[in-house]
Amino acid sequence: MSRPTHQVSPLTRRQVLRLAALGALGASSSGWIETLAANTADDPNRRKSCILLWMTGGPSQTDTFDPKPGHANSGPFKPIETTVPGMLLGPHLPQLARQAKDLALIRSMSSKEGDHGRATYYLRTGYLPQGPVRHPTLGSLVANEFESKSAELPGFVSISPFRAFNPAAFGAGFLGPRCAPLIVGERPVGGGNNATAQPSLRVEDLDTPHEIGRTRADDRLQLMHTLGGDFLASRPGLAALSHQDAYQRAVKMMRSSAAKAFELDEEPAALQDAYGRNPFGQGCLLARRLVERGVPFVEVTLSSVDGSMAFGWDTHQQNFEAVEKLSGVLDAGWATLMTDLRSRGLLDSTLIVWMGEFGRTPKINENAGRDHFPNAWSTVLAGGGIRGGQVIGDTGADGEQAKDKPIQVPDLLATIVRSLGIDPMKQNVVDTGRPIRLVDPKANPIKEILG
Repeated sequence: MSRPTHQVSPLTRRQVLRLAALGALGASSSGWIETLAANTADDPNRRKSCILLWMTGGPSQTDTFDPKPGHANSGPFKPIETTVPGMLLGPHLPQLARQAKDLALIRSMSSKEGDHGRATYYLRTGYLPQGPVRHPTLGSLVANEFESKSAELPGFVSISPFRAFNPAAFGAGFLGPRCAPLIVGERPVGGGNNATAQPSLRVEDLDTPHEIGRTRADDRLQLMHTLGGDFLASRPGLAALSHQDAYQRAVKMMRSSAAKAFELDEEPAALQDAYGRNPFGQGCLLARRLVERGVPFVEVTLSSVDGSMAFGWDTHQQNFEAVEKLSGVLDAGWATLMTDLRSRGLLDSTLIVWMGEFGRTPKINENAGRDHFPNAWSTVLAGGGIRGGQVIGDTGADGEQAKDKPIQVPDLLATIVRSLGIDPMKQNVVDTGRPIRLVDPKANPIKEILG
């Protein structure tokens, strides 16, 4: 939901707020920044949103959120202290370490899926890829629950996704096209992910061609609507309805002021720098702009960085060089996102989920890398009213197995859904009439995390 702004020379009040969030400005003597954030936090009509930070390839938990100091599996990295006593992080996450009181680390994730394609599907849908049913990805499930028909923006936006491992894991499945994501800045196969260049995260074809005036455009849309209505009357069905709905939603977004959410140049240069001038950092900035305008679910993918020989977090070789580069991009984007949301009173209503498809072996291989490891690995939740400042589970001194409180993938998905105020046992019905619950019925939400 957009808010009105009032011009304050030379920056708008919104810009001043963003800079203050980064420490570029001191606390306001009048207290209006704090008051604005407090008013937002107390808004009874405010709905929860979710931002998924998806780590393509499977990030190394040992070098990020589950370090093993003093053990050979730790490698060359030395962990750092956080604002939570006893909670250690990898050395390349200093900004997140300062916000540890808002983080809930789940260190005992465990599954049997070590294949990129199957694990990606499992983590993103909560179900194993088997049988004819195509399950909806998490963003589609949330959009289906929260999206308003009157909304000017889609209920699910996917930023810089890399879908090659399993395209079905990124789709709406049996929920249909209405719940499919709006995709911006998709990463092509083999196209890399320039960590230093300014990405283009604009939606294509939002503007009417300059040679076509508004009246002519309206006439064309009316003709399309009439022909589409005639077709639908004689050939009713999901495909035709979805086609018509997609066009109507696209036109609504084109004609709305909410589409300016994709205009990142509106943001002060200092804020863009703080997020990071790279696809992930600017994607996090766009995610904040979208949830600020009421989009229920946004995902931002970190799939690789320049100068790394690894594909994303798939660090079979030269793990430590790759993780250092990836963590630097991650730390700036994620930490600034939390600071920015907090300054607006939006952090408590915005759940941030950090995860990949599995973890990586604690033992270092002969190529100074880490291989696939679904046995015991980490995910992180932040904001969204969850209980931060804690660690769930333990993988022991060597990190080889979940020795305390193993968490299965459906347990994580149930926790996410529950924290958003959605009943994980709610059912959707596929076109064959079969009911399927949002999350596997055997799932147990993590009670320690839910606020």
